[in-house]
This record gives sequence, structure tokens and C-alpha cells, in this order.
Amino acid sequence: MWRGPAAPSVNGMDNRIALVTGASRGLGRALAAGLAREGYDLILDARNAGDLDAAARETQGTVTAIPGDVTDPEHRAALLRAAQAAGRLDLLVNNAATLGASPLPALADYPASELRAAFEVNVIAPIALTQLLLPLLRASGGAVLNITSDAAVEAYAGWGGYGAAKAALEQASNVLAAEELAVRVWWADPGDLRTEMHQRAFPGEDISDRPRPETVVPAFTRLIAERLPSGRYRAAHLLPPAATGGRTGTAR
Repeated sequence: MWRGPAAPSVNGMDNRIALVTGASRGLGRALAAGLAREGYDLILDARNAGDLDAAARETQGTVTAIPGDVTDPEHRAALLRAAQAAGRLDLLVNNAATLGASPLPALADYPASELRAAFEVNVIAPIALTQLLLPLLRASGGAVLNITSDAAVEAYAGWGGYGAAKAALEQASNVLAAEELAVRVWWADPGDLRTEMHQRAFPGEDISDRPRPETVVPAFTRLIAERLPSGRYRAAHLLPPAATGGRTGTAR
């Protein structure tokens, strides 16, 4: 565990706390940096301890970095303890995900073991972590942000495993929003981004035309700052037209 500067007193409950999973690279790392700029203290998680440590050291403000796998119940319990130690939790960002099998296979050929792993990371883990943290989120009137994909709602050849898992996460989010009236629940599609996971979906192809993850952070900070109603969002719809560079496609 790496800790940044000592956290301010939470007796006044003034400092906002966000927990971001999969924060060592890509969108998770960019979101962590954006939330820090918005004044959040952070609890960050990722599987690779070295990458997570580097991300934490580059993120301003108070950061607690806890390496581990979100599919591990003991690791999820460690994240809960960190939030309890902070005294509150205002935002949970379930960003950690896996593409599944790569190169992307047809669903008829999708290995069952890879499919189970995709559901474990993309569905079971975020639901289980949310369950643990809901008491803290209810107490603060906080929010859950689940990162999803247009593969959850569109049929793309090769995307059956990932898309099915994200579709399950979206429906779980939808139900959670109906049940948890004191907590905002958002499921948001960031759009096509230049990330390692997106590159794995297109091995050997040039994806340099995709925008960097940092470009969509303002969409998410707007969603959070304005506390928009629970529901499904696309980053492209939350950004001013100039910020999208004319791209309307969404991430898979």
C-alpha cells in the first residue's frame, strides 16, 4: 500500500473520497487524475503494483493505493477497510475490466473459461464491491459510476463475451438505480479510446486515431459534479461538440 500526504481530518466530513478501480492506466488513471483536480481524495486499485504506484505518485492530493485483484474477496475487503479508515465514501468508480479472449473470437468459438473470467471481472466483482461499499455511499448520499461500452447494447462480431458481460453490468446498474434512491447510479460509455485494452481488441492495428482517455474526463467530471439523474450516459453526449473532434463512435 502506498499513501500520499496525510489525509485531512474527516470530523467535519468536508473532504470528498472517491474509490477508482483499474486506476493504473488508461481511463482509470485519467479519471483518478481528473477527480484529484476536482478536490477528491482517492483510494486507487489495480492489479499491477508497480503501475499503480507510479499512477499514485503522479496524482495530486491525498492518494491511497492498494494493489490487488477485484475478483479477490480479500482485496475487496481491503478496499472497504481503506474507505472506512477515510471516514466516508462519496464515489465508487467501477472501471476495472477485462476484454476477455484476444484476438476476439466468434461467440461459437468462445472458450467457456475465458467467458467465465470476463463475467467474474466485469460483472461479479463490481457488484460485490458495490455491495460492500453501499452503507458508506448511502451515508454520504454518494454515487456509483460503472464504466460500460456500446458493445453492451450493439451487436458487433467478435464482441460477444465482452458485450454480454457489459450488458449484464448495465442491467445490474439499472436495477441498483431503482433500488438505491439515496445513491446516484450511472453506467457510462466512454467512447473509442486509445487504451491498452482497446489495442488488444485490434492486435497489430494502428489505433492512434482514437482519442486519449484524458479527453473524455470532462464528461465524467460533469456527470459527477452536476449529479445528473441515475441512468445510462455516453461521454460524447456530455462533452461540448468541439471536445469530441467530430467522433461519434463509442468504445468497445
